[in-house]
Amino acid sequence: MPKSTSMTPPHASAQVAEPVTGPPGRPADHRRWLGMVVMSLGVSLIVVDATIVGVLLPNIVGGLGLTTTDAAWVTSVYSLVFAALLIPFGRAGDLFGRRRMFVIGVGVFAAASVGGALARDGSALIGARALQGVGASMIMPATLSTVNAVFTGRDRAVAFGIWGSLISGMAALGPLLGGAVAAGGGWRWAFGINLPLGIALIAGALLLMPETRPRPAAARRGSALREIDWAGGLLSALGLGALVCGLIEGQTYGWWSITRPFSMAGFDWPETGPSPVPVVLGLGIVLLTALVVLERSRAAAGRPVMLDLDLFRIPNFRHGNLASSLINVGELGLLFVLPLFLLGVHGTNPLQISVAILPLAVGAFLSGGYAGRLANKRGAHRVVQIGMALEVAAVLGLALTISPSTGGFGLAPWMLLYGLGLGLTSAQLTNVSLADVPAAAAGQASGTQSTARQVGAALGIAVIGTVFATSLGHAMDGELAASGTPAAARDAIVADLRTSAGTYARDLHETPGMDAAARAADASLAAATRNGALVTAGILSLGLVLSLRLRPGRARHREESNP
Repeated sequence: MPKSTSMTPPHASAQVAEPVTGPPGRPADHRRWLGMVVMSLGVSLIVVDATIVGVLLPNIVGGLGLTTTDAAWVTSVYSLVFAALLIPFGRAGDLFGRRRMFVIGVGVFAAASVGGALARDGSALIGARALQGVGASMIMPATLSTVNAVFTGRDRAVAFGIWGSLISGMAALGPLLGGAVAAGGGWRWAFGINLPLGIALIAGALLLMPETRPRPAAARRGSALREIDWAGGLLSALGLGALVCGLIEGQTYGWWSITRPFSMAGFDWPETGPSPVPVVLGLGIVLLTALVVLERSRAAAGRPVMLDLDLFRIPNFRHGNLASSLINVGELGLLFVLPLFLLGVHGTNPLQISVAILPLAVGAFLSGGYAGRLANKRGAHRVVQIGMALEVAAVLGLALTISPSTGGFGLAPWMLLYGLGLGLTSAQLTNVSLADVPAAAAGQASGTQSTARQVGAALGIAVIGTVFATSLGHAMDGELAASGTPAAARDAIVADLRTSAGTYARDLHETPGMDAAARAADASLAAATRNGALVTAGILSLGLVLSLRLRPGRARHREESNP
């Protein structure tokens, strides 16, 4: 059976990359690392924007008078569009140049940020956030595939260490930066600051970032446009978009029965009966199944594909993508649950949240920088396994020690340990996953790997969030029943606590005569967080098992990938 022309087997030689151009007289190695700085800053920009808006949302809602639906879409549309377009834009980078895609993506992101800063209503802000997602989906695979193409040997582990630690660390710092901006009262600055940063990144990319693009067969035939699988790109975007949308919105609209009004494009979903979420998830599965069928058919006919399924025959790529998803389930699940616990028990004191979350970022930055040297000594796959083991140990330790009296300082040691593990894992898992991917498919492989992370993030919030909410309701009902609270009052308090994701505990603390209920709420929040952490540890343990199947990369000394 003929194979797709967009892919070569793992052991084959990669296509020749275009030469790197740059300022005369500057050592090529020096330029590579300066270009790495530019790419790292670009990744930091889009990762922070994925988490900062959630913290700023109360200020945004007050400033623009957003509805509940508007507020939900402001937080979710960025991740939704981002995840949906990663694979198509990763493939576009393969065909048209990764630096070019990075520059265009930064330009789109900066322009969208200006639109967000100037937004006067919810629709304008939602549109700006969606456009930010478009820019981010261009930036992420462009940086990842460029690192994969430019760095080899010992430098490769160090470069991926920088890239991975930034992904993990900046995701944790986003909420802290959001809190700082919120304290200043100027949420628009969180968007506006991206314009000068974007201009600086574009200038830096044009001067320092190498252009890596395997010379495609289309260039010899006259037009790279012939290499684009338009139908595959559409199915990929719509299918992944529907899947991530369902995972994100399950908590909002209910997983089976609808819990609040839903409308889109003038259509009002029935307010009683099933939720739209299973329909959206089912649509995503159908579209992704159609994508697989289409791509197999095109590959069998020797036609270019958007997603070459032969990539998943590469063991490290297959296992690495699954492990990436599971790691992000853990990280985003924890970052979702822990602030809710601290907010419910300790109130809005930013010190508690900062002391808990900051060690995660510090640990990720520290271990990510060391991961490269450790990978050169022990192998990148061993570093991933060590990191996964540390993550599991940290989350189990957190689950076994958390109590109603635990504050940010009590969580800090476990979060530092978790951050150290996360920095090691994220830094080198991408390295191992892409090690055997041919240069011609680096963009779509990078897009696929980033998509796995985004799907894992959405799944983490959905799964861990559901465990947290369900456990919170059950625990509070048991606590109140044990204290003799009448059934009617018990049901009302449980409903308020669960629907507020635990923040109603602060109202109980401030209401005279509700001391017993407040103590019950604190104990319930601790129990719900403990259960969420135990489930997270189980999911990370699966990732650890998968990481044991990783092997050293076989294709790391390709002359073509170091132009």
